[in-house]
Amino acid sequence: MTDRRLATEHDSAEESPGLLLWQVTNSWQAAQRAALKPYGLTHVQFVLLASLAWLDGEGPVTQRELADHAAADPMMTSQVLRVLEQRALIRRAHHPDDGRAVAVSVTAEGVALANRANAAVETCDRDYFAPLGSRLSGFAGALRVLRGG
Repeated sequence: MTDRRLATEHDSAEESPGLLLWQVTNSWQAAQRAALKPYGLTHVQFVLLASLAWLDGEGPVTQRELADHAAADPMMTSQVLRVLEQRALIRRAHHPDDGRAVAVSVTAEGVALANRANAAVETCDRDYFAPLGSRLSGFAGALRVLRGG
């Protein structure tokens, strides 16, 4: 065995689930960035826009509800929504039932873009995760466990 300076329980970096997750996440994010580039969206912009399109129509959606749904930081959500609002993809207004809250809704242009981009994202996911074959369902289940439900 080689004398290493890093004190680790692993004999090989290939045994570290954290490192593997980091590497896979970076690879998957690069694939998503490429898929979303033609739509002029970053991945976080897409996630928030698609999440809002998913939630909108069930009544007013607060920025906080959107952030929670997307598992995104509320401050970052606010900053990203500002950009989406400048592009006329979403609207922000006073919440009708809570004067302290901001209600967000997706515009027709935002829905159209979310749907076009979502098709590209789902194709990207299908291609990226294809090597898992019949193990994909179990992999998704394991990710849900790690996410917390």
